Amino acid sequence: MICDECQALFDEVGQRVRKQDVFAQVGREDDALACRARDVESDTFYRVHFEPSTNAVWVGLYTPDRWLSESIETDLLHQGDKLEELLEDELYELGFEAQLPVEHFRDDAKQYVFRSPVSLPEGEKLGGEVMIDRVTRVLLAYEAMFRQLGDMAPGEDDE
Repeated sequence: MICDECQALFDEVGQRVRKQDVFAQVGREDDALACRARDVESDTFYRVHFEPSTNAVWVGLYTPDRWLSESIETDLLHQGDKLEELLEDELYELGFEAQLPVEHFRDDAKQYVFRSPVSLPEGEKLGGEVMIDRVTRVLLAYEAMFRQLGDMAPGEDDE
């Protein structure tokens, strides 16, 4: 069962990102907010979930598509960019100055994962305005960053 604070966070972040119209669909899973990537054929989602063990909300891109993951990695290799720097640039564009680490791995469900922790500031509530704003900005920065990488952009197959 999802905690009340998590539910409030996911509901409000979901409402805010729907207004930006950058995802194919936005919905709730049992313990996460899931935003389907636009213009991608595979079941690729941006997910937001809370991990009590780390006291952080994790924002990430999850895909079962090995080719998509490899195309993202190839673009990064050829461009010489680091995900952390690209994320920092996108966050700056959204008015949030932060440096977040980006983990990249294959999880137990055989999903290729790119994710970052958004720490809960001491004294703040998980479902409070500060955290809702931070998570919304990180989620939108993730979408903007990955839209430019690999085969995530519309029309990639047409070139």
